[in-house]
Amino acid sequence: MPETDLDRMLDEIYGRVGEVAPQPRLDATRRALELLGDPQRTFPIVHITGTNGKTSTARITESLLRAHGLRTGLFTSPDLGYLGERIVVDGEPIAPEALVAAWDDVQQVLRLADGELAGRGEPPLTFFEALTVLAFAVFADAPIDVGVIEVGMGGEWDSTNVADGQVAVLTPVDLDHTKRLGDTVAEIARTKSGIVKPGAAVVAAAQAPEALAEIERAVELSEGTLSLEGRDFRVLRRTPAVGGQLIDVQGRAGRYDGLLVPLLGAHQAQNADVAIAAVETFLGDGARPIVGDVLQEGLAAATSPGRLQVAASDPVVVVDAAHNPHGVRAMVAGLAEAFPFSRLVAVVAVLDDKDAPGMIRAAADAVDEFVVTTAPSDRATDPDALAATVVDVVGADRVVVEPELERALEAARELADDAEPGEEGQRGGVVVFGSITLVARALELLRAER
Repeated sequence: MPETDLDRMLDEIYGRVGEVAPQPRLDATRRALELLGDPQRTFPIVHITGTNGKTSTARITESLLRAHGLRTGLFTSPDLGYLGERIVVDGEPIAPEALVAAWDDVQQVLRLADGELAGRGEPPLTFFEALTVLAFAVFADAPIDVGVIEVGMGGEWDSTNVADGQVAVLTPVDLDHTKRLGDTVAEIARTKSGIVKPGAAVVAAAQAPEALAEIERAVELSEGTLSLEGRDFRVLRRTPAVGGQLIDVQGRAGRYDGLLVPLLGAHQAQNADVAIAAVETFLGDGARPIVGDVLQEGLAAATSPGRLQVAASDPVVVVDAAHNPHGVRAMVAGLAEAFPFSRLVAVVAVLDDKDAPGMIRAAADAVDEFVVTTAPSDRATDPDALAATVVDVVGADRVVVEPELERALEAARELADDAEPGEEGQRGGVVVFGSITLVARALELLRAER
């Protein structure tokens, strides 16, 4: 099959050092953007970091801003199969031909920056540094009215931090990427708080005390302001509904009742709450309520692919991108609320830098059987080694090993189908979790069946 322009472009960008091995630096990205005329300074920014929930919060924030009539740019990571999903203009992922054209436009600048780095004995721009440059160039060219930018990893030295966010948002901070961000919640919060710029308005989800202390310290040093969930805004009431939930929210500037959020789980209510506060902060410094139907329109249009997403039926298969214990706990709570399965079978694979025992412990009470498989990544944990970890937590009688994902999905669905109906007629179901690359490939396989 002949190589397409998109194939060539993807080979070129993925040929750079991957985003799992970021360079803790800003000067390389800053220099490349300087050569482009600093496109990241041509629009205001809502900058979002955290451990869990940051992608969903970014997507809800973007949807709310777009409902206000603003032309938006959304930069998130990772994707679920197409790189252009990460660069969204006015609600639409960049088309393949536009992605290739934008990439070709920045090639000269990337080569110049790489040459300067080589002259200093430094490695060339990484995949994520180059992608950040590309995203900012696309947004400036669109042009956009506001950018919603999700941090790739950490905050302080993440390449997105070359931009100055007028609003800095921190979703819940917990342990993840400990080899790069630190072994404690406080260390990780300190790194993530690096997105707080002088005079910035900071919006934070409820945090563990040690994380909050670091956020408050960063706000004080930057002479910014802090709006905190539970103190300055909160979810007042939450009622599960078909395909989502109804929430009442006390925002920074007003109270909003009966909002339909088309996303599942208490954690998504929290993400919506934080996004509303971020939008109130961006548009009116927290002093002007959101009026009319704009808020409901924005929430209704919000999506969060790969987060408690129903990917198949008969039996129901849910995919969730949870890849750390905190995320798995939120997933389990959401499943229990929305899907009262009589038997729950998990298809699980993890990457080698993740807390596999912690994830399995978080799921152990909810999952009846684990089908251990392989994530499509060079960093995937060997399925036999992962199975040994799962056996240590839940026992051998609840573990099946199927190294090939397609067969693992078949085995899990067969186990779910064999479940006896529950007291209210509930049937068995399947959840796929543990790695974003696993979820992306599972979605691809399940879509191919339709």
